[in-house]
Amino acid sequence: MRQFWITFFGSIAGVIVGAVLAVVLLAFMIAGLIASAAQQAGEGRAARATTGDIVLQIDLRRSRFDQPSRSPFAFAEPLSVVDIVLNLQRAQNDERVRGVVVRANEFGMSPAQAEEIRAALARFSGTGRFVIAHAQGFEGTGITNYFAVSGADEIWLQDTSTFSAVGLATESLFLGGLFEQFGAEAEFLQFHEYKNAANTFTERGFTEAHLEATRSYLTSIFDAALEGASADREMDLDTFRQRIISGPHSAEAALEAGLVDRLGHPAAARAAAIERAGGSARVQDIETYARQASQAPSRGTGPVIALVSGQGGIVTGQGEPGFGGEDMIGGDTMADAIDAAAQASDVRAIIVRVDSGGGSAIASDQIWDAVVRAREAGKPVVVSMASLAASGGYYLAAPADLIVANATTLTGSIGVLFGKIVLDGTLDRVGVNIEPLAVGGEYATAYSAQTRFTESQRAAIEAMASDIYDDFTNRVAEGRDLPITRVREIARGRVWTGAQALELGLVDRVGGLHEAVEAARELAGIGADESVRLRRYPRQPTPLEAFQQLFGLTAEGAEAAARLNALMDLPEVRAALQARERASARGVQMRSEEAVPN
Repeated sequence: MRQFWITFFGSIAGVIVGAVLAVVLLAFMIAGLIASAAQQAGEGRAARATTGDIVLQIDLRRSRFDQPSRSPFAFAEPLSVVDIVLNLQRAQNDERVRGVVVRANEFGMSPAQAEEIRAALARFSGTGRFVIAHAQGFEGTGITNYFAVSGADEIWLQDTSTFSAVGLATESLFLGGLFEQFGAEAEFLQFHEYKNAANTFTERGFTEAHLEATRSYLTSIFDAALEGASADREMDLDTFRQRIISGPHSAEAALEAGLVDRLGHPAAARAAAIERAGGSARVQDIETYARQASQAPSRGTGPVIALVSGQGGIVTGQGEPGFGGEDMIGGDTMADAIDAAAQASDVRAIIVRVDSGGGSAIASDQIWDAVVRAREAGKPVVVSMASLAASGGYYLAAPADLIVANATTLTGSIGVLFGKIVLDGTLDRVGVNIEPLAVGGEYATAYSAQTRFTESQRAAIEAMASDIYDDFTNRVAEGRDLPITRVREIARGRVWTGAQALELGLVDRVGGLHEAVEAARELAGIGADESVRLRRYPRQPTPLEAFQQLFGLTAEGAEAAARLNALMDLPEVRAALQARERASARGVQMRSEEAVPN
């Protein structure tokens, strides 16, 4: 009885504490939104009241989404890579903006993000403005953080730091040995040997094919970074390569080797930028600049190009982001967005921006169909690939008029997989017994985590996966105008970089969003002297809409949100949840699990 009352009153106390936490959480969220709105209003007033020169500041030390997140919990996220590119382009025509100062990433970033930002900075610098980059060390061993700023007019390095950007590395997770320890068994079918997503669950280490493909794309990315950075530094490629791989270097040695231009602290680099801008310029974060620009009345009258954005795993339905802020590409959402853009009379062309390792085969095919229908409606479609556009992310791109990928984008992975983790042995060890029961056909228990595939279930799965693989390769052959025999040679689930994919005919051009816009302009017959307007599909939720989504939470939901948001920031929790999601995904999957190196 004593234990009963302890439990009873403990439950009441838990409810009270949960309710208090929920109220506090909602109060913080409301205060954050109000403060954000007040800040934006103040920035708008300041922009209207203040004239004078500006030096934009871009902080690459913060991790960024490729596109603005649609999560209601992401209103405080830094500017996306896409928005950095668009706002640097806007700044090129803003007489107030005299230059840019960049806080370089110290430990590494996505190669394609680095490549896209480097190109945007180069275009900005090409208008006669300056770019100064400052690094408090290139402490990570990957070259990507240096690649992002290698084209700056001046690269500053803090004199007490080091230059350790000597190569490129990635890590692949293998759980095969772990499952054995707990009596679990991974059953997967993959088409074909390079479809490495299943290896996470079935292997203890690299297979020969997995190792070959991974080493190949790492080498391709490293070579692209070396070629670009050596040209930026006006240094012979072989000399530059040797100076990079011979690191790490002290700050003084990096200066002597010509890898950086000046030594000093951030304040000194910022002062140098202000002096170069004329001495009276003010430094403004690009996030503030972007918010002010969005509040200014739109005076654009040029032709419209639709920008359909999608990032994250591909799923059926709407693909609403969760508490962790992880965006997903919903088949319904992206297909509807493409349809809306195709039906808009003033839209001349459509750009589909993709940052995804794939997911549901059914949802990928739904988006593929929308791309086909847009072309049939007379709207040219250009796909712009970000850091990752592989497996299902490539499937939906295949029928486009033209595909543009960064040299360091990971793409391809033309293949499928199906599988599950059998946990019956694991549960036996802790005295838990789950007995499946079904009526009807034998396939009814195919998804059960308590039983292995029967022979007939395995045969049915193999037939389904084979049909989808055939559909995938046939659609790639049709969309890319390649012989089916050639597609099946370069498919087999293998991941390629954008540079490799260009040689294979899987993409048409190397470049980022800017090049995709230029391609869309060409296909739509828009003159080079005409200004184009980008219109986003689907429309980004406003702060008020995000607020309404937050307010719709129950007290229990708010309490859960508080706890989940804290947990989701832990890398081990993210990894575990991703593994769980991948292992429990039902239906045939088009998914690539290659880690984006940094």
